[in-house]
Amino acid sequence: MSDLGHVLVLAGGLSYEREVSLRSGRRVSDVLRAGGIDVQVRDTDAGLVPAVLADPPDVVFVTLHGGSGEDGAIRSVLELLSLPYVGATPDACRIAYDKPTAKTVVRSVGVPTPEAVVLPKETFHDLGASAVLARIIERLGLPLFVKPSRGGSALGGSIVRKADELPAAMVGCFAYGDTALIERYVEGVEVAVSVIDLGDGPEALPPVEIVADEGVYDYSARYTAGHTEFFAPARLRPEVADACAELAVTAHRALGLRDLSRTDMIVDADGRPHFLEVNVAPGMTETSLLPMAVEAAGKDLGAICHRLLQVARDRR
Repeated sequence: MSDLGHVLVLAGGLSYEREVSLRSGRRVSDVLRAGGIDVQVRDTDAGLVPAVLADPPDVVFVTLHGGSGEDGAIRSVLELLSLPYVGATPDACRIAYDKPTAKTVVRSVGVPTPEAVVLPKETFHDLGASAVLARIIERLGLPLFVKPSRGGSALGGSIVRKADELPAAMVGCFAYGDTALIERYVEGVEVAVSVIDLGDGPEALPPVEIVADEGVYDYSARYTAGHTEFFAPARLRPEVADACAELAVTAHRALGLRDLSRTDMIVDADGRPHFLEVNVAPGMTETSLLPMAVEAAGKDLGAICHRLLQVARDRR
């Protein structure tokens, strides 16, 4: 019999990443049940609060991606209900979820991150899109990477290698958010480093190298088996892998995160990693990067999830 009591896994939600969240929730609940833990999976609908008030769980594992799952909103509700949960606090989530803000914070502690311009959709309407886009290219050069300032799973993100591709990239970006983050694109090796804290401080798991078939790690490449090749651990020189781990732990601490996170970065030709963004609720699906890193470290995902729940419960 588990020492955790009744565990609630939150999955689903109404963001564009709903299906991914449901898959993450199933994966986490499966590995926990395999360890003899009493698990219930619930969506974040109108029945959630009455249900947890009627039968309060002992601890909650949040596997919600995008929107309220990562912007702190659902965690604020969990705080109101006095329910312990795995993951960052609402305040930390709000900072990390906003990509421009997260870049500013990590840059302030010496972490390199690509130069960028942040512009809301209204700016293009008010000032004229063509004039603004021309100045962006003049300032940042090409290639660029365009993505919404909030959200995950690369939805609305695209590489711009030629000037005439930028307008379409902006339109695609604004389909998923009202503010665009336009970054100077750094050519190199795409790497993700997961960080876990099992009670003794944050530690980086082995970096995972990402090689997408089409050259872009977009939504399809992330969640369709066979569309991306992964190397866990990444094919990096030891000193470069150490630099990636240090960057991820530094970002985790600077942003005030706890329990787990995943930092996405690019390693340039000189072996220098550049921060791109951080995820406060890393995916747990069969093709997600944190479970790959756990396996590469020779650890058991179920045991780690169990320990994270213990840490969260003990905080109460």
